[in-house]
Amino acid sequence: MAASKLQALWNHPAGPKTIHFWAPTFKWGISIANVADFAKPPEMISYPQQVVVACSGIIWARWGMVITPINWNLSSVNAAMAVTGVCQLSRKIRHDYFSDEKDAAASLKE
Repeated sequence: MAASKLQALWNHPAGPKTIHFWAPTFKWGISIANVADFAKPPEMISYPQQVVVACSGIIWARWGMVITPINWNLSSVNAAMAVTGVCQLSRKIRHDYFSDEKDAAASLKE
């Protein structure tokens, strides 16, 4: 049974014998790097970079579901890109626009 599933994966139109498998597989590196960047301070986050990561993730995640055959690898990697991009943008926005209020309130109390 396992051999037949591996055979089906190998011969799939978006399987390992095609670029439709390998391009999204290597694209996971972008999502992994974005997750690793959660350890960096928000000052180092780039708005343009994260907007592009989030928007391209949203667009291509949808595209992976529209094409025939459905490319689950493409959709999942781009969904991960969209989520990590939006999370990084929210970190940056919270730091740039909302952390000043807390700092100002703390300095008024002193």
